[in-house]
Amino acid sequence: MIRLASAFVQKSPEGIRRPAFVAFITAGDGDTAANLDALVAGGADVIELGMPFTDPMADGPAIQAANLRSLGAGTTTRDVLMIANEFRERHPEVPLVLMGYANPMIRRGPEWFAAEAKGCGVDGVICVDIPPEEDDALGPALRAEGIDLIRLATPTTDAARLPTVLNGSSGFVYYVSVAGITGLQQAATASIAGAVARLKEATDLPIAVGFGVRTPEQAAAIARVADGVVVGSALVELCEKHGANAPEHIQALTASLAEAVHSSRRVPA
Repeated sequence: MIRLASAFVQKSPEGIRRPAFVAFITAGDGDTAANLDALVAGGADVIELGMPFTDPMADGPAIQAANLRSLGAGTTTRDVLMIANEFRERHPEVPLVLMGYANPMIRRGPEWFAAEAKGCGVDGVICVDIPPEEDDALGPALRAEGIDLIRLATPTTDAARLPTVLNGSSGFVYYVSVAGITGLQQAATASIAGAVARLKEATDLPIAVGFGVRTPEQAAAIARVADGVVVGSALVELCEKHGANAPEHIQALTASLAEAVHSSRRVPA
């Protein structure tokens, strides 16, 4: 998708190619439209919209709780797609990625999901629990609709398996910086730098790093070596903490994270 590719080729005022800030929230958790608008207003380059699921195995407590709040409010896959469609109407140029698990994506058939996602203006999909070896379950349907399938690489993805992970991947590669769940751990910057360098030797796709990134300082350190930085749990926690007032807090945190990412490679005056 052109929108998604363009997010990773923006330049700073100094003409330096700047990293992208990727922000995640869960659909149906609070006023999702207002929360999404706050992410855009804060300067997020790419939006990841989480599809609520009962067993989000890769997610830590904050996003698990957001899934339960969303499902408790009655959020369905159709609701998520409607949220995406309305977002696209309000923000025609902002890349939108659906992130979630296989069951909601393939229960009605991968072709149905891919066509609906395309119709709602979705640019990419991250499906956490369909391994690349089972690409036929969803990949061909997404590619037929021109939707990027964004794969995950982890600290345990060795050289033998990496080509399988990259085969059929598009949009960007999501590097999971820790061998664990979202939100609770943080990998050392040195280990992230080495992993990003290894991935860049194997693919021309942008490398975005997530899991365990919470502060502007952490985001800036990662942005110096990666093409993008993903933050989710820290934003999702604001939905629980502030309820209806969450958008203003989401915008403020997004602005500080985006500025840290965007300015991470600027040459000092």
